[in-house]
Amino acid sequence: MTNWKTLPSAALLKLHADIAGELRDRGILRSSNNPTADVAEHLFCRAFGWIQAGNSHPSADATCAEGKLYQIKGRRLTPQNASRELSALRRLSDGGFHYLAAVLFAPDYSVTRAAIIPHELVLKNSVYVKHTNAWRFLLRDASWTWPGVRDVTEELRVVKL
Repeated sequence: MTNWKTLPSAALLKLHADIAGELRDRGILRSSNNPTADVAEHLFCRAFGWIQAGNSHPSADATCAEGKLYQIKGRRLTPQNASRELSALRRLSDGGFHYLAAVLFAPDYSVTRAAIIPHELVLKNSVYVKHTNAWRFLLRDASWTWPGVRDVTEELRVVKL
């Protein structure tokens, strides 16, 4: 077992880069950015058989067999940052997707909670931020109580990475 505290920072960063590369080779990650979004997309698509959109699609990350569009967001909760604010939702009022598929991760990337939320509820419960030209949405516990929201926590938990 490696004692991480004894490794130089440069070695830890190289290890992080190597791990990210291997996860990309395995198809779990699609980018070199923070892996939370890629892991969320991978889990939802594997759990429901959705087809991932190309990286350039403006407002949807996946499509289901019925043609519905899904924006997929993930948030990793840590002791240092327990914020439930999802990444920016661009052009939310224009539509662009039918459902928001969102997941909260524990610090180790295990699934804490996940939901599929209709677009109209996301819009109704989001705030436009002019400075970023995007909508801000917090995935609060109350989100699971809204009519039309589907709790998919267990479906994501059974997906093997």
